[in-house]
Amino acid sequence: MRTFLAAAAIVAGIAATVPAWELRAQTPPPPSARPGNANLRPVPDGPGTRSAELQGLDKVTARTQRFYAPVGKATRFGTLEIKVDDCLVNVPEAPPESVAYLTIIDHKPGQAEEKLFAGWMFASTPSLSALDHGVYDVRVLSCTMAQGSTPPSSR
Repeated sequence: MRTFLAAAAIVAGIAATVPAWELRAQTPPPPSARPGNANLRPVPDGPGTRSAELQGLDKVTARTQRFYAPVGKATRFGTLEIKVDDCLVNVPEAPPESVAYLTIIDHKPGQAEEKLFAGWMFASTPSLSALDHGVYDVRVLSCTMAQGSTPPSSR
């Protein structure tokens, strides 16, 4: 009898609620919220600017480009504007890891800007939270203190 009532409630739409984990998955955390790893910390102070080392791939030309994106500033890669809100690394005792909170907006000519990605990207597992774009791929390589203005290297 209970099974029949449960099935009737589902069909009637009474029990059609979205589980809380799905709501959390759809809503990106604010940049101030850090991943739940206690080993993560900001890059230690030193000479230079706190930056994320990123690698971009242009799928049309098959060229990769490494570049530094300073924390708090926007950087361009093709039609993409990439802003790094935070960049964290593991403590020395833990396995190496770099994590960056990125906001990526596409500025296609003649079209309205489109927010493509906002969330944490992990250097060790780029497929965990990846940019889904037809032309470009962006991934985090490391968090570092970038020295001066080094031109991007292309391979």
